[in-house]
Amino acid sequence: MSSSLLLVQLLSGLAHAMVLFLIASGLSLIFGVTRIVNFAHGSFYMLGAYMTYTFASSLPLGPASFYGGVLLAAVIVAILGLLVEVALLRRVYRAPELYQLLLTFALVLVFSDGVRFFWGTENKIGPQAPGLTGSISVAGQLFPTYDIALTAVGPLVAFALWWLFFRTRLGILIRAATQDREMVAALGVDQSRLFTFVFFLGSFLAGLGGALQVPRQALTNVMDTGILVEAFVVVVVGGMGSIPGAFLAAVLIGVMDAFGLLLLPKASLVLIFVVMAVVLIVRPHGLLGRPEVLQRTASGPLVTERNFLVPWSWWALLFGALVAIPPFLPVFSVWGLIEILAFVLFAASLHFLVGAGGMLSFGHAAAFGLGAYGAALLFQKAHMPMPLAFLCAPLVAAAGAVLMGFFCVRLSGIYFAMLTLAFSQIAYAVVHQWYDFTGGDNGLLGIWPPGWLGTPLRYYYLSLAASAAGVALLAVVGRSPFALILRALRDHAGRAEAIGVNVRRHQWLAFIVAVFCGGLAGAIFVFLKGSVFPNSLSVQMSVAPLVMTLLGGIQAFAGAPVGAAVYKILDTVVTRYTEYWQLVLGCILLFLVLAFPHGIVGLFRERRRD
Repeated sequence: MSSSLLLVQLLSGLAHAMVLFLIASGLSLIFGVTRIVNFAHGSFYMLGAYMTYTFASSLPLGPASFYGGVLLAAVIVAILGLLVEVALLRRVYRAPELYQLLLTFALVLVFSDGVRFFWGTENKIGPQAPGLTGSISVAGQLFPTYDIALTAVGPLVAFALWWLFFRTRLGILIRAATQDREMVAALGVDQSRLFTFVFFLGSFLAGLGGALQVPRQALTNVMDTGILVEAFVVVVVGGMGSIPGAFLAAVLIGVMDAFGLLLLPKASLVLIFVVMAVVLIVRPHGLLGRPEVLQRTASGPLVTERNFLVPWSWWALLFGALVAIPPFLPVFSVWGLIEILAFVLFAASLHFLVGAGGMLSFGHAAAFGLGAYGAALLFQKAHMPMPLAFLCAPLVAAAGAVLMGFFCVRLSGIYFAMLTLAFSQIAYAVVHQWYDFTGGDNGLLGIWPPGWLGTPLRYYYLSLAASAAGVALLAVVGRSPFALILRALRDHAGRAEAIGVNVRRHQWLAFIVAVFCGGLAGAIFVFLKGSVFPNSLSVQMSVAPLVMTLLGGIQAFAGAPVGAAVYKILDTVVTRYTEYWQLVLGCILLFLVLAFPHGIVGLFRERRRD
């Protein structure tokens, strides 16, 4: 391999790294000050790209229309971010912090369909930057002129941010809030104004990053998800809240991605997330980040033993209804009920992990995906009978949990969440690129139950039994002395450890139990659909049970099943009547978060208390 080709790959990686830096620096800044994991950050990037595409052809500035469009798009996105913070997020700052995450996820749905409505579903090819078209020769290899210019943008923005943070009073306050937000508030600083400016600046950087990507790649309706995951990697590797760390990590990830595609194309996706996992395990606060002054519980008031005490008679009544009613329903409704049962168990398993254990997971799709792929591979590759593959699937997931949990429980808070995301994305990359074994993005097909279980009603009763058994297991464990220890570790791990409790062992066991039940949900799902694809391990699949849990109410065990049922029913009904179902569903979620910040079950609990 020639040195000139390596040089071109290096430059290509640096160009991509500069865009990554713009996105990640804004994401890091927002999280560092507000402690909000902003899932809508990728949407701001996408909006910046699409707005630039429109402005470049509509502004009456001649050759300067593109550059004017870049700045105008970034400013409009920044103003949109400001409005989101003032009009929406400010209303839920006093709610449990996870509900702020749910609100940003609802915005992702709204913005996604908004882009489809205004720009359509077809991919767009953006204009070239005037004066930077064509290529230049680099060591005998042609390289885009625009990419050369792009490598200069990152350092210029980094210098501007350095000047802001180290040479202005506002920047000093931002840096102080990144390190100790509570102390800054105690000194009399108006946090609301600080949060608003941070969202404005972070959204501007995201919009600018999207705008600068227009000449480099096609615009798609799903470009927000991919860049968001990469930005998370950069933020974690560099250090949350560290702008210099974001720059260093962006260069590292961008160059590694470029050379990975060249040297290890079948493992390029895995490499990035392996680096993320290694950094979190070895240095949780990142290359240039600092350990948090105060670890805060990510979800606010969580469950107590009393919250698990839903009367068994209520569960029995519900179970009886689920047994008696389906024979009178149409086939479509029975299939829908099976899917709801799978997601009820999936959401309940995450609720146990987050609510009782205080371990927020952004990678719970690993449980679902390992169970689904475990069942499919045992059934199709090992020729195992379907009932046996169904029973072994959660054991496959639990085996994965033994390995993942060993490392994850050494961390806490947002670092634990990010490490679970890294492991989930490693699993996603493996199944996506291992075509010979997992089928890659073609998936595995023909995963159907045998004839004696093949009718909708028979498979429904199997799914009901499995889901009920999983939920009952979680409920029993949630009432046990083991769960009391978990809640003690959640509320104050230091005190529990001081009296002789083995923190890691108990959290490890809880992690395995949650993943086991999540794997069982995956097994139910794969034999329902007859196929499995890599999206069962995607970020969206990890977010889904979290949304369901928060929608129902994280303070009560019944919240997860209720939230899962409501979410899937809304999803099914809205999808049937409009192609812009994400917009409608996102608006419904926004209303529920703002009107009922403690979830649906929390609303009924408050009314009963009154």
